[in-house]
Amino acid sequence: MLLEMAIGDAYGAGFEFADRDKITRYNDLTAYHEHGLGIAPGHYTDDTQMSLALAELIIEGGSWDKHTITCKFIDCFKRDQRLGYSKGFYAFLDSISNADEFLAKIKVNSVANGAAMRSVPIGLFSSVDEVLHKAEIQASITHNTPIGINSSQAVALASHYFYYKLGPKAQLGEFVQSHTDIQWNTHWHGEVACCGYETVNALLTVLLSEDSYSALLIQSVAFGGDVDTIAACALSIASLSEEYKNDLPRFLYDELENNDYGKDYLIERARQLHSALQVSK
Repeated sequence: MLLEMAIGDAYGAGFEFADRDKITRYNDLTAYHEHGLGIAPGHYTDDTQMSLALAELIIEGGSWDKHTITCKFIDCFKRDQRLGYSKGFYAFLDSISNADEFLAKIKVNSVANGAAMRSVPIGLFSSVDEVLHKAEIQASITHNTPIGINSSQAVALASHYFYYKLGPKAQLGEFVQSHTDIQWNTHWHGEVACCGYETVNALLTVLLSEDSYSALLIQSVAFGGDVDTIAACALSIASLSEEYKNDLPRFLYDELENNDYGKDYLIERARQLHSALQVSK
């Protein structure tokens, strides 16, 4: 799950807010591409790093409260300061010393997709009520708005649906809709802004319309806009279901970064995550 998220994130990062010509010419799964802001080909961004923070908290069995979650966000950023965060949030994290300072200074009225992008691991908790509650808590740290909270819950519900085999892919949209308070559009067209509402719309659209990893990546990027988030979440969620064929080119695995927190680390953390959840059942 974490490995697939990083692959989607790293592939999508090369096209994040890129012009349409770049997407048309190069979105063919033949190479990772450099992000215009200097993110190297094959390197993941904040989407994966913040999801990894929540996965590690689950593995460690830590308290699921604002302070503890914030500590994990800060720790993961400080140990591995990587590009991909918005300039403002990167500078904010860089300036923060501890969770108390973070919580005292953060503005929480955002409707962007930051809470949604990190929510896939939350879906692995064992009940819908727990998923909804934990998604709301983590979203409220930075995105304490109806869109911020519901978008986080929607992403977590999608991973929960597949992880626990609650129904066929065709009914995913109805499941997510039945447990959230916003009307989602599962036939999304056009570019995707850095917005929780649009991100969930695009994510549900590709998950419902495609049936292979390659198609998920290509179609996620084809939207244009904030495509690394869609690609990261889509591939990660699809990895929890047998209804999507893994037909990814080998280079996406071989050329994914493998530094201290790269490919091998993500594989091991994913193994630990699934083990921790099996023990807690």
